[in-house]
Amino acid sequence: MVIIASNFKTNHTRQSTKEFVSFVNDYLKKNSIKNEIIVFPTATSLDTFNTVPNLRLGTQNAYATIKGSFTGEIGTSQLDEFGIKTILIGHSERRHILGETQEQIAQKFNFYKELGYKIIYCIGEPLEVKEQGLEKTLEYIYEQFVGIDTNYENLILAYEPVWAIGTGVTATSDDIVNVHNAIKKKISKPLLYGGSVKVDNVKEICSLNNVDGALIGTASWNKEDFIEIIEKTKDI
Repeated sequence: MVIIASNFKTNHTRQSTKEFVSFVNDYLKKNSIKNEIIVFPTATSLDTFNTVPNLRLGTQNAYATIKGSFTGEIGTSQLDEFGIKTILIGHSERRHILGETQEQIAQKFNFYKELGYKIIYCIGEPLEVKEQGLEKTLEYIYEQFVGIDTNYENLILAYEPVWAIGTGVTATSDDIVNVHNAIKKKISKPLLYGGSVKVDNVKEICSLNNVDGALIGTASWNKEDFIEIIEKTKDI
């Protein structure tokens, strides 16, 4: 069994998200799919959906608060309204574009850990680190675990090399396996791969040693393509 997750980022509307989730849910109802499917819509598209047990909705981001004076953010009082108990934390776009520090990320992680959320925690290195070799890559990645409880029972990891996200460049099988094997020796948690995962390479990637699924961006935004991704990985 693998985990297949779709990160909408800043894509889809409330209406198109509803159509997407309904389409995927109908497919899962009619087919015997054991894999866990997670969809991360935009904050404005979160809603209460009546879905099959192995399809869940999560939030791409939230502030470490129940409620308060944090302009532009959402907290647990908003998430609770829709029964959301899954969150994405540490994505490279939050780190590198929006400037979240490891200290802020750890604070957010620990806040949602205390509430029992399922956390998909993202790690990954930029190109200049990757070019220095595997040892430097792992050093960089392990720094992203500072302040993070890697024994947390509801933790899922996602390795996303920054140089492969949205670039069309996919890490080689050796790149993926070398990093995944090293992380798995230290941390025994489900470990997804993300970074230019597509319909035509998802089965190969998810079949690699110590790859427990995929966190997918662009290739998952079309509902027919996402169904094909689920279909291709259903027997792994």
